[in-house]
Amino acid sequence: MNEEDVRLTRAWVLHPDIKTAGTRKDTAPALAEAVALAAALPELEVVGSDVVRLPKLHPGMLFGKGKIAELKAKIHDAEVDLVLIDGPVTPVQQRNLEKEWNVKLLDRTGLILEIFSDRARTREGVLQVELAALSYQRTRLVRAWTHLERQRGGLGFVGGPGETQIEADRRAIDDAINRIKRQLAKVVKTRELHRSARAKVPFPVVALVGYTNAGKSTLFNRVTGADVLVKDMLFATLDPTMRAVELPSGRNVIMSDTVGFISDLPTELVAAFRATLEEVLGADLILHVRDISHAETDQQAQNVRTILETLGVAQDAKTIEVWNKIDNLPDEDRDAMLTQAERSDTIVAISALTGQGVDQLLNVVSANLEEEKIERDLVLPFSEGRKRAWLFEQGVIQTEKQVDDGFAITVRWTARQEKKFREL
Repeated sequence: MNEEDVRLTRAWVLHPDIKTAGTRKDTAPALAEAVALAAALPELEVVGSDVVRLPKLHPGMLFGKGKIAELKAKIHDAEVDLVLIDGPVTPVQQRNLEKEWNVKLLDRTGLILEIFSDRARTREGVLQVELAALSYQRTRLVRAWTHLERQRGGLGFVGGPGETQIEADRRAIDDAINRIKRQLAKVVKTRELHRSARAKVPFPVVALVGYTNAGKSTLFNRVTGADVLVKDMLFATLDPTMRAVELPSGRNVIMSDTVGFISDLPTELVAAFRATLEEVLGADLILHVRDISHAETDQQAQNVRTILETLGVAQDAKTIEVWNKIDNLPDEDRDAMLTQAERSDTIVAISALTGQGVDQLLNVVSANLEEEKIERDLVLPFSEGRKRAWLFEQGVIQTEKQVDDGFAITVRWTARQEKKFREL
């Protein structure tokens, strides 16, 4: 069967615009992002989208009766299969709207979980998504149209499972969650072994972070020569990728490309991907890549900072802002951005696509990783052969002479090397 013969799921995107304190924000970027999220799933065809203005939320149905009837007509006329609501929807609202409109409905969290499920490639990524999806699903067992019900061969749309069935489903989900947590514990242990092996290599880690579609993977590929998937699409990268890079100074670093962040990231996923983002927690330098040409670039940057804080990244972590996509700006704006970046020690303006500014960025990375070296006198007993070998590997020994009880050694090293030595 040809790909053309496979009927895509026809989707309609709704962005609820709730009036707060008498003010309304510009909804166009939010709706555009929601449509882009939907477009990130290959099996969906977005056939329409609307901003729905709401004076207040209706607890049982989300929207008022008149708006529900108006949307029902649109959805019916466009032969829509799936409605995506760009925001949180309670299980009761979801069930009621699905019955009213006779379509499947997903909220923002559900859609992001679907995308992550579609993209996860590594064993850990797949398990993390499954765990997040089960945690989300467990809260929604009042629904009329559940994943578990479909497995039982239910017709859907007709009514929810009985109370006994909900309890059985909840137990099944809890069992599955516990099983996945056990599997994840093994995977995490393996990752820790890999990380401790890398810790013995004296390479600093440089982590790329940023809002989804900011151009991290394009930059990563340009700097490392890797071939990471690059698409003008939200969440093109999901599983972290690491490569060694030689800086202009001749120093080697490990560069890590990570999953893109997004506003209102589901709490299930923040928790689930903490392990995947551990490379950021342990990074010596963070490059915060921003799409500086995006209308909401400041808001996106704030969202990234908030998520980094949630993950436990210290506020004083060494960070450089990389203003990417300057090639998308009009000449006048581009010149102003370049001037502003030149005056700052913590901002570099680049185009990862054309390569403009990338060499300068690598020089700034080199400068930020140049650590102050301190001299120390050590006495290592003969039994500490492993520590002595490590010092030679690091190339930090200035002088060494044998004494009665071992070796008197003078080293010149960085604070980071000293810390690792003490941990040996």
